Amino acid sequence: MTPTSSTTADSTTADTAAADTTGKTATGKTPAAGASAASTSTAPTARQLWTRGRGVLLGLVVLLVAGVALAASRSSDHGPLDPRSPRPTGARAVAEILRGHGVDTRVVTTLAQATAAAGPDTTLLVAVPDLLTPGQQTRLREAVDGSGARLVLVAPDVSTQTLAPQVTADATPAFEETAAPSCSFPPAERAGTAETTDVRYHVTAPDADACYLSDGLPTLVRVPGDPSTGSGGDTLVLGSPVFLTNDRLDEHGNASLALNVLGAHPDLVWYIPSLADASAAAGEEPRGFFDLMPSGWLWGSLQLFLAAVVAAFWRGRRFGPLVAERLPVVVRASETTEGRARLYHAARARDRAAEALRTATRLRLAPLTGVPAARAHTAEALLPAVTAHIGDPVRAAAVQDLLFGPPPGDDAALVSLADRLDALEREVSRP
Repeated sequence: MTPTSSTTADSTTADTAAADTTGKTATGKTPAAGASAASTSTAPTARQLWTRGRGVLLGLVVLLVAGVALAASRSSDHGPLDPRSPRPTGARAVAEILRGHGVDTRVVTTLAQATAAAGPDTTLLVAVPDLLTPGQQTRLREAVDGSGARLVLVAPDVSTQTLAPQVTADATPAFEETAAPSCSFPPAERAGTAETTDVRYHVTAPDADACYLSDGLPTLVRVPGDPSTGSGGDTLVLGSPVFLTNDRLDEHGNASLALNVLGAHPDLVWYIPSLADASAAAGEEPRGFFDLMPSGWLWGSLQLFLAAVVAAFWRGRRFGPLVAERLPVVVRASETTEGRARLYHAARARDRAAEALRTATRLRLAPLTGVPAARAHTAEALLPAVTAHIGDPVRAAAVQDLLFGPPPGDDAALVSLADRLDALEREVSRP
């Protein structure tokens, strides 16, 4: 017999003997018929559950405590370029210097607060202007034009189209860390060399001040207001926020430039746009999930999907018919039977074990009683043949319950079922 056919036969034998093994205890002895199902229960006790789960529970408690502690430690912290933050990337130092020179700094986080605070004696600084939606940018520009306030934009890129129409950001950033003023703008001339170089700009306004050049393009631009068009205040575009931060304020002429740019008016409104601002949704078209995803993620996901399809086709290819191969290891039927029975016993799967026993018995009874194998599991075909073969019509109901009945309720009933099936098979096969 080849290994393949041997394995098939072993599998059938395993199904037949599975219930015998499930009915035995760990010592190999069959429990008594009256034994309680609770005596063979494998359900874990409360102590076992605690022993297994206490490590996971301890880890969850540690994570919870660490999360609460981290949240509490950062509850009073503020983000980058915030005049309330003492961190290196904050701007608390420049706010304190301005306060010493009589400039009152007020932090706002909504568009309504920013537009309400704008006035002729006010400097309105927008920390991250690119976070504003197109509708917010338009409303902010209109409010500034009507109030005559000075508008200071920190490192804007795409938002210059609305907030500073005569200024356009260049695609290539500056590579120098510092630059000389190279312009006649008084605050820049007094400050001298400063760290404004990051975003470079193209300027079309004829009377604009273009300062701190990098490869011929300015990194600080001042566009004066035009009262004839309703734009009373000037607009300053700063190419980098570095010179305003706490850790760089004392370098070069950064402090002087910050003081002269932001201290031109007695009131400084420091606007930090927030994604939670309700005005962001006003007048904007609702955006779906894919609208919020960058285009690079969409193209990357498409490429990964195509790669997965190609890999699946490559790994699933078939050239020609299947070829039978010799098994590397032949497992004895007794080992397979015992292993499957242990799995049934551990899972308390008496229904599956009983069905395996009944299926194997029906397959063996069918050829003995002249029933085709295809109809061995049909009660209408198998039961009359078995009853006629044993010559006892009175036992028809008992035979039906034995071959097609419900699953046993406990291990003792499963052992009894195996014995009765074995006795029926011997009776039918007796000449």
